[in-house]
Amino acid sequence: MRDELTALARPAPLLSPRGWALFLGLGFLLIVLVPLLNLLPGAGSAMHLPDYLVPLLGKYACYAILALSLDLVWGYAGILSLGHGAFFALGGYAMGMYLMRQIGSRGVYGNAELPDFMVFLNWKELPWYWYGFDSFPFALLMIVLAPGLLALVLGWFAFRSRVTGVYISIVTQAMTFALMLAFFRNDMGFGGNNGLTDFKEILGFPIQAQGTRIGLYVASIAALGGCFLLCRYVTRSKLGRVLLALRDAESRVRFLGYSPTSAKLFAFTLSAVLAGIAGALYVPQVGIINPSEFSPANSIEIAIWVAVGGRGTLYGAILGGVLVNLIKTWLTGAAPDLWLFVLGGLFIASTLLFPRGVVGLLGQWKSWRAERQSYRTAEAE
Repeated sequence: MRDELTALARPAPLLSPRGWALFLGLGFLLIVLVPLLNLLPGAGSAMHLPDYLVPLLGKYACYAILALSLDLVWGYAGILSLGHGAFFALGGYAMGMYLMRQIGSRGVYGNAELPDFMVFLNWKELPWYWYGFDSFPFALLMIVLAPGLLALVLGWFAFRSRVTGVYISIVTQAMTFALMLAFFRNDMGFGGNNGLTDFKEILGFPIQAQGTRIGLYVASIAALGGCFLLCRYVTRSKLGRVLLALRDAESRVRFLGYSPTSAKLFAFTLSAVLAGIAGALYVPQVGIINPSEFSPANSIEIAIWVAVGGRGTLYGAILGGVLVNLIKTWLTGAAPDLWLFVLGGLFIASTLLFPRGVVGLLGQWKSWRAERQSYRTAEAE
């Protein structure tokens, strides 16, 4: 009995040897092979990867990080946040403000200090909250601090008041809706309805250059791998076991002496930071950030990605984020009027037909094959 308790207390390995081989193999293919296929083969070659696909794949990687961040709190702590689009957008705005400051006198109005939208609206000086965004390290700090601080404050008030279940979903959805309305205002100093766009360069490199696009794609893939390992470390640790216990029976965890508030607050803040990183990588690849990213519908869509892939698995969230957006990219071009119906159908199907998501279906199929093989072996004997 003591040996079993010792084994349970011992931290689980981050990945199995087979898992590490798969992780490193996929990383090599995505980081090395994709750029090579874009750079080396000629444009007429069947092996050539078109230029437009590189930022598209980078965008999918950002969506995968976003889905991963929600799975950390929903799949493991049972907190269904419908406001993760807000954390994503805040990280994107922090990056967008840095990129706007890099335009300098190359804007339409030639003002080296004020972005074009401020000149158009007759702003006389740069608002104080724009100070420092001409520095990349400061922008990186804000990418982490803005969503993380918002999640910390919101989570502290919500979790210490024991707001759980559908109520935390309503609170987070109200938060993102309020931020959307605020950022739509021209007097907020964030570009209003048009948002931030017309970026020129990042870290001195032209943002539309092929090499810059490949660099942003590689950074997105590397960030996805790093975020996955970080989430894996958290969920395989003792804290991860506490989060699972909170998801299944919070009252019992409280009775055992653990602090549900601290554990949930840490997971919620960390997931917001990851969402902010995803937003920061997303903006230079798509070239714009506007208040529509705060839309509550976007946050609901993120939850659908996780549900379709399989919540509580991490890699299922990544799979769901990429798979649903692949379908969206194809369907919005082939039959745009059908996309919302398909999205709703995916959510209903993942709830009724495969509640464990695509990953759960694959697990069931493997179990069925193993049972069938054992049955055949028994018959042969």
